[in-house]
Amino acid sequence: MGEVYCPLNLTMNLIGTKWRPLVLFHLLEGSLRSGILQKKVPNISNKMFTQTVRELEKDGLVSRKVFPVVPPKVEYELTIKGKSLEKILRSLDTWGRELSN
Repeated sequence: MGEVYCPLNLTMNLIGTKWRPLVLFHLLEGSLRSGILQKKVPNISNKMFTQTVRELEKDGLVSRKVFPVVPPKVEYELTIKGKSLEKILRSLDTWGRELSN
């Protein structure tokens, strides 16, 4: 018997970890340098930040641009696929704001 397709499962696999939605949300306003993006995500370790952005890049949600300067400058930005999550991410943000009021 074949595997049953579940759209929600696909979505949760793309954004369902603790850190992924936060990284994606902070990139909604445009590209950010690596260090700035990491500072916007509270309590994320260097290792987890690197793992998260690499996974997001592998999944086609984020693109990474390296500038040939010393020290190296790296910027991340949402791809078209990543930008398609904007409505979901903004809804989650709004929901969280309403809960905290």
